[in-house]
Amino acid sequence: MMWILLIAVMIASYYIQYKLKSKFEKYSKVQLQNGMSGAEVAQKMLLDHGIRDVRVISTPGRLTDHYNPSDKTVNLSEAVYNERNAAAAAVAAHEVGHAVQHATAYHWLTMRSKMVPVVSFSSNIVTWVLLGGILLINTFPQLLLFGIGLFALTTIFSFVTLPVEYDASARALKWLEAKNIVTQQEYAGAKDALSWAARTYVVAAISSLGTLLYYVMIYMNRR
Repeated sequence: MMWILLIAVMIASYYIQYKLKSKFEKYSKVQLQNGMSGAEVAQKMLLDHGIRDVRVISTPGRLTDHYNPSDKTVNLSEAVYNERNAAAAAVAAHEVGHAVQHATAYHWLTMRSKMVPVVSFSSNIVTWVLLGGILLINTFPQLLLFGIGLFALTTIFSFVTLPVEYDASARALKWLEAKNIVTQQEYAGAKDALSWAARTYVVAAISSLGTLLYYVMIYMNRR
């Protein structure tokens, strides 16, 4: 039964990634009537929220956009930074949404940020601990239990990420509409693109939970 769940989650993940890519390609062709680039959208949203200590910079790659709270930078992929379409506006506003969360001490982002060092450490060793735990399950089951604990941290982190991402999108869409940055058609495209982006985090969280339960079952059935 667990294998069926894991396979279903894997299929869902591939499908959502495919849809996300196709949606962004589609809305990348919807040019903004106001002619603003992703970088300009980000800068304006920051200023409209009274945030002046965050820089908007370009970062290499595709779909590499992120907000870095440690150095207060909104990092936009080259396409998003330079292009002037609904997809770029949506992504830029979403990442600034995280900057707004940071500036207003949004509790879910604060919790997520505090978890980052622990989760980073756990992610670096959890695979080896779990592998060793499975190999030594009959002689040293505590190692697998320790690995399950480490993996549980990453699972909790993935679920804490969900409200952070959904809230950032909600802030982005609210601002885009309120400030008339996009037309009704452009807004619909931005909303659709961000909805599919959010679903990737949902599938990742479910996948992590399913994998955690799989290891728990191995531990429970060790005898």
